[in-house]
Amino acid sequence: MDKSHLNPTTRFSSRAENYLKYRPHYPYEIVDYLKKESVLNDKSLVADIGSGTGFSAELFLKNGNRVYGVEPNKEMRGAGEKYLSSYKNFISIEGTAENTTLEPNSIDIITAGQAFHWFNFTKTRDEFRRIAKPDGYLVLIWNVRQFIDSGFGVDYEKLLTEFGTDYKEVEHKTITTRDYDNFYPGNYKTANFQNKQMLDFEGLKGRLLSSSYAPDENNPNYAPMIKRLKEIFDKHRENGTVRLKYTTEVYYGKIL
Repeated sequence: MDKSHLNPTTRFSSRAENYLKYRPHYPYEIVDYLKKESVLNDKSLVADIGSGTGFSAELFLKNGNRVYGVEPNKEMRGAGEKYLSSYKNFISIEGTAENTTLEPNSIDIITAGQAFHWFNFTKTRDEFRRIAKPDGYLVLIWNVRQFIDSGFGVDYEKLLTEFGTDYKEVEHKTITTRDYDNFYPGNYKTANFQNKQMLDFEGLKGRLLSSSYAPDENNPNYAPMIKRLKEIFDKHRENGTVRLKYTTEVYYGKIL
């Protein structure tokens, strides 16, 4: 039995193209906010752990920072290198959260996005403390899909629950207050930003298939899932699109 989908390092290998095309980016207001909070400046050295296709790294590259993108998955790393090829300050590294290969006490800001949920927290915490400068920060950023305030969101959630191969398990990989306390010995702060995607049917289909729990074309549930997706899209579309709403959550604080 193929259990590759259970491995957090490889479960997105076949999703890289759709992930790059159809996953939501992050609001650039995050950069302005971190500057205002004196977390980020133009000379900060950033390590983006689990950098994937490069969306979180791009925030800091646009600000002129040097960013080390650490990514273990070959396909995702290649997609990120291609996407960020115009940024000369991006350095792609094959490594993991538990073994980044970065130099000790070298990084001003460690960032992580959705991949953070898959890290081994104990080993990752030790590695982050090893590579961070004495006054280094950890900044966690991810998009949380909102579904309870719209008919489309509710129907889309029902589709994921019915057809997702391990959707419930993935969604329940929550991070507790205790986990945050272990990463941030001092106080940490949070900020929220509104985010959205306006998607035609091809975009919505690509967004669905970018998820590791969505059945692929070899799965007998694939065709029924796509049929249901089209029904939901046709029911809720306005001017040829539907809207996926997100809250972009940011957690930040000193790591040492």
